[in-house]
Amino acid sequence: MPGRESARPLIHPTAIVEKGAELGDGVVIGPFAYVGPRVKLGEGTRIGLHAVIEGRTTIGARCQVHHGAVIGNLPQDLKYRGAPTQVVIGSGTTIREYATVHAATEENEATRIGDNVLLMAYTHIAHNCRLGNNVILANAVNLAGHVRVDDHAIIGGITPIHQFVAVGCHAFIGGGSRVPQDVPPYVKAAGNPLRACGLNTIGMERRGITAETRLELKRAYRILYRSQLNVAQALDRILRELKPYPEVHEFVEFVRSSERGIVR
Repeated sequence: MPGRESARPLIHPTAIVEKGAELGDGVVIGPFAYVGPRVKLGEGTRIGLHAVIEGRTTIGARCQVHHGAVIGNLPQDLKYRGAPTQVVIGSGTTIREYATVHAATEENEATRIGDNVLLMAYTHIAHNCRLGNNVILANAVNLAGHVRVDDHAIIGGITPIHQFVAVGCHAFIGGGSRVPQDVPPYVKAAGNPLRACGLNTIGMERRGITAETRLELKRAYRILYRSQLNVAQALDRILRELKPYPEVHEFVEFVRSSERGIVR
């Protein structure tokens, strides 16, 4: 068939692709890269020179893994006892130079990264982390184990995030911050110690969230952060007084379910 030849994987002569690896059409493996025997690479994914993809790792279509990145290595977790665990990465994701993504700890668990994610250079995604779609982590962001980052969140560079922390959708965390507690959806936070500093209004505008919804979220933020109410009282007031937009509900449910407590 015409064009079939060009769809075959292109593997540099110096790369090592172990027997058993599954490569989709149009995959490109660069010089001195390593692809392990239980790796699955989706159509059109490109692996850069000296990158290492190992373990039970599945990477979706049209991803880019740049120079020196390591994906699927064993978790840096003293509880790990050699169980078969996974890394699962969606489509359209870019992983830049020397980023690391580690496998999960317990059997049948996975470290998961969604679609269209950008992990800039030297980011670290520890065991059992879960990243949604369209997440951006700037240079040298470090996620400890079991961190959750929801859709469209952005985290500035050189930011460590404590284990089990959750970062809500459309949240924005300024670079150089230390994140020991949960950051609610749509909220901006920065500093050491970390402080909430308003809503991610620009991000919401860019993603088409309506002015009416943004106004209700601003009211919810003011009730939670600027009234003299405790968290439970503030959430009850938000539900009583504000319009029941899905975004407001998501804001309330995130705060209500927070296990580490929210940034103040």
